[in-house]
Amino acid sequence: MDYLIVGLGNIGAEYAATRHNMGFMVLDAFAKASNAVFETKRYGDVTEVSFKGRHLTLLKPSTYMNLSGSAVRFWMNKYSFPLENLLVISDDINLPFGTIRMRTGGSAGGHNGLKNIEECLETDRYARIRIGIGNGFPQGGQIDFVLGDLTPEEKEQVPGIAEKIIAGIRTFVTAGPSFAMNDLNRRKPAENGDAK
Repeated sequence: MDYLIVGLGNIGAEYAATRHNMGFMVLDAFAKASNAVFETKRYGDVTEVSFKGRHLTLLKPSTYMNLSGSAVRFWMNKYSFPLENLLVISDDINLPFGTIRMRTGGSAGGHNGLKNIEECLETDRYARIRIGIGNGFPQGGQIDFVLGDLTPEEKEQVPGIAEKIIAGIRTFVTAGPSFAMNDLNRRKPAENGDAK
């Protein structure tokens, strides 16, 4: 079984630690945990990982966020991945920081990367994992917020977030989306005594 796992972000060192690059961060962690190395190929950085007989192609598009769909469509067509074997990982300002949600389709929720993938694939029926980055910005400040660097406190949480999502990806490719959603869509643990 072959799968295409896509992490969304923007290329370039200036974007590496920004909130919009959470998808890249997860795939970087997955590749590192699997002793895999990304290579620059057409439309993105690509590497391959095997897990329990499944073959996973990890893709970080080099098209910039708003044109992510071009890279996804190219690699979907190149290896004839079935739509149900596509999984996209992105940030989400509509969720509190660190909250993880998986769905098998639906609205792009205002995310330009997901919106472009939907346009290029001509469907919204693909699996996606959304990572909450919060929405602590004034009116009109969304672009500066998502393209701003994570705070030191947020950076400390990234490895744990990535670890949970990597486990979810492995469940997705071995047991299917329903089991992966059950694992990933649990409520975020309460912090400082407050329910999230």
